[in-house]
This record gives sequence, C-alpha cells and structure tokens, in this order.
Amino acid sequence: MALNYDQAVSKYEPTLGLEVHVELNTNSKMFCSCSTVFGAEPNTQTCPVCLGMPGALPVVNAKAIESSILIGLALNCSIAPYSRFARKNYFYPDMPKNFQTSQYDEPICVDGYLDVEIETDEGPKTFRVDIERVHMEEDTGKSLHVGGATGRIHGAEYSLLDYNRAGIPLVEIVTRIVPGTGKYAPAVARAYVTELRDILRSLGVSDVKMEQGSLRCDANVSLAPIGSGKLGTRSETKNVNSLRSVERAVAGEIVRQANRLEAGERIVQETRHFLEESGETRPGRSKETAEDYRYFPEPDLVPVAPDAKWIEELRATLPEKPSTRRKRLQEAWGVSDNEMASMVNAELLDTVEATIALGAEPARARGWWLGEISRLANEKEVHPTSLITAEQVAEVIALIANGELTDKLARGVVEGVIAGEGSPREVIDKRGLKVVSDDGALMTAIEAAIAAQPDTAERIRGGNIPAAGALIGAVMKATGGQADAAKVRELLLKHLGQG
Repeated sequence: MALNYDQAVSKYEPTLGLEVHVELNTNSKMFCSCSTVFGAEPNTQTCPVCLGMPGALPVVNAKAIESSILIGLALNCSIAPYSRFARKNYFYPDMPKNFQTSQYDEPICVDGYLDVEIETDEGPKTFRVDIERVHMEEDTGKSLHVGGATGRIHGAEYSLLDYNRAGIPLVEIVTRIVPGTGKYAPAVARAYVTELRDILRSLGVSDVKMEQGSLRCDANVSLAPIGSGKLGTRSETKNVNSLRSVERAVAGEIVRQANRLEAGERIVQETRHFLEESGETRPGRSKETAEDYRYFPEPDLVPVAPDAKWIEELRATLPEKPSTRRKRLQEAWGVSDNEMASMVNAELLDTVEATIALGAEPARARGWWLGEISRLANEKEVHPTSLITAEQVAEVIALIANGELTDKLARGVVEGVIAGEGSPREVIDKRGLKVVSDDGALMTAIEAAIAAQPDTAERIRGGNIPAAGALIGAVMKATGGQADAAKVRELLLKHLGQG
C-alpha cells in the first residue's frame, strides 16, 4: 500500500536544498548591449556576442555586478574582494555558445543566511536557511516544443529556438542543505522563496515574475530514515515557477522517494520536471557533477574586484527588510495575517501604504484596492495601479469620510476616473454624483415611501425597528442611491416616533 505524505514524513527525514535563479532587470544583457525587454519578436535581440560568434568579445555589465552585490548584502553574505567568471561547458540547443559564462570556485557572494517563519503545530517557528553562494551568470535561450500533449520535447513534432533571453543577466542563489525541517519541509521551501522574492522586489533588482521566468526555483530533496544520521540521494526538480508549485513539488518528491525506498528501490540522482496538473515530478536527465561541466576560467573577462568603499555605500542603501516592514505596518494598521498576505500577494502593499500616507483610513484603503479596484482590474486583465492612482483613491475615500459621497456613489466615481473622465471632483460634476442630504428633499422621499408602504410604517411605529430597512431601501431607490442612508434612517425613525 502506497504511503501518503503524513506516513512518509513519519518514517523518513527530508533534507532540502534550494537554488533560485533570478533574472536581473538591467536594460542590456550580461556581456553585450542587446536589449532585455520581455516579449519581443523571437531572435530580434541578439548580436555576435550573445550568439557566441567567433571573435566576439564580452564586456561585463556594471549594473549587474551592483545588483548582485546588493542581493548578497541583503542576504547577509560576505562580498568577495576578488571573483572571476568561468566557462561551464555543456551542449543544449538553447545554449548558442555551447557553454555558459558563469562563476564557479570564486563567486561574488558567500556565506549568508535568510530566516523564515512558518506556522507549525506548536505555533510560529523560525527556520534559518544558510546560503552557500550567490553567483553571476547568463541565462540561456528558450526552446518551444511544438506538437505533442505536454509542451515538452518528448512527443513534440519539432522545436523552435528563441535566443532573445540568451545572455540576460542571471543571479543564482544557492542554499546549503536545510536539515531539521521534518514534515514542514514544503512549507519552509515556500516561505524561503516567498521571502527571497519580496527581498529582491524591495531591492528593485528584478521584477521577480515567476510566471515569466524572471524567478525560477530548483528544489533539491533527499530522504533518509529518521534517526539514521545520514543523507539520502537527492533529486533536483527544475524550474518550478510559482510559490504554490514549490511547495507541491517538494511534497510530491518526498512521497515519491519514500515509496521507492519502501519498495526497496534506490533513488537516482537526477533532474526532474514538475507537472502542474498532477503535482508529481517526471524524470529529466541524470544529474551532472562539476567535473562533467569541465569548468575553466573565462579567458575573455577580467576578474571582478569591487572596491570596499563602494560596497559599504551600497550597504547604506539597503531598504528595510520586507518581513520587518510587514510586521510594522500590520501592527500600525491593525490588520490580520491573512489581510496582510492578501496585500502582499496582490502586489498592492506599497500602494495601500501610499494611500494611507495621503490620509486614508487603513481599512478603507485596503478595502478599495483589494475590492472594487481589483475587481475592475481583473476584468481588464491589468494590475490595479495601472487604472487609478493612490492620490485619486485617497481623494475618493476623503469624500466618503466628509459625507460628500456614499460607498455606492464612490464606486461610480472610481469607474469614471478609470474611464478617463478626469479627477474624482470632475467625475462628480460630470455625472451629478452628489449625496442628497437636504432634510426637505429627504423628508419628501420618506413620506412618499411611507405612503406606499403604510403597513410597514405601522410596524415601525409599534417598535419593529428592523422593518425600517424596507423604507430606507425605497428612499435610496427614489434618490438614485444618492441619499445618505444614515441620515435617511435617522429622519425616518424620528418621523415615526422611534427617534
């Protein structure tokens, strides 16, 4: 009988290792001046250098070095006073040079760590993930396999190659093994990649869009019997491209390996591919060792030796850590963990903070950005901040607070702003969206509602206060939703002797 996840981790101890590849958001490639803009026509952003033509000489991108140092500093690494590039030799169709310019034995950043917190059965617990190295390299091209059911090379009729991505600056962040996670290994993996993504975004060094491949995770997993004190043979699940998939891939590998071990089979050191549909992994290729890559120093590039003063200047520019910032804002705004997670996942935390800084009440700022504005953005398949600014949302919230707009009228104002009708004030004037608060006008509408529903009015006079909702709704309908509902309720109950 096959083991499930709980049974697997009750018998075997998982050990994690994570490698995260980050595409840097420089304007040009790592070793040439070709553009890095995403989505261009295939093979339109190439040159003799990134295509590996004979005689073409690379030049290191200074901005990429700066970004790599910033990443290392944010991850508590030591910055090497001297590092160099190497040639990593292997054949693959999307490698135009048949080698990758990378760093091997002398990376730019070493010996860091990142602490991540997860919820356990005993409450919140912090795990320290030690980082072995952060090194610079170039990305490969992209293969498109046409035909077949999976979109992969197996079963495809033919393949197309796009070298636009070849040579884009890439940073690889490699952890040491992460022991002691037990059944929480998948959650630790997800938390690590999540926190790392947030740090990279805060540094402004990458757009970290996993769906576009700007951030990709390779998850190494091995199992050994609990208490054995040994390490098992690892597998490496390649290019996992969502936070949820990182967690599922680690859990899936734990189950797969446990069942092989239970059956007396051995684990093969290999790369594997994660299958989104099933949550399982599929074999790739036998995992190479460093010797297989035949590393040797890159003869066309000088070593990188950053000035110590420059490193300290970069250290002084580091922003507040995302986890520290989240806790600070969460306490200041009085929001729950889930509400904070919603803002972070929607990439709206900065925008909500900006709206609050302009005077908006935190609950309303969060509600508008995560509610109506996100709904409209989803319909248009764009990010909410492309539709309306924090200044405009803060103005709408202020108009609600001072009684000039109801929530319903405010939705019309927001729709008008998004439609390009001008500022909130201009939309109010053009659409005539003004709260009816004049007592005389409201009493006219209230009396009409009472005349239309005399039985309801009598129940209210008799003390059935909840029945007032029907008459208030009638008044709101008669005023086109522009009446102040609280004012209507106050006048209505007073008129019927319940005020």
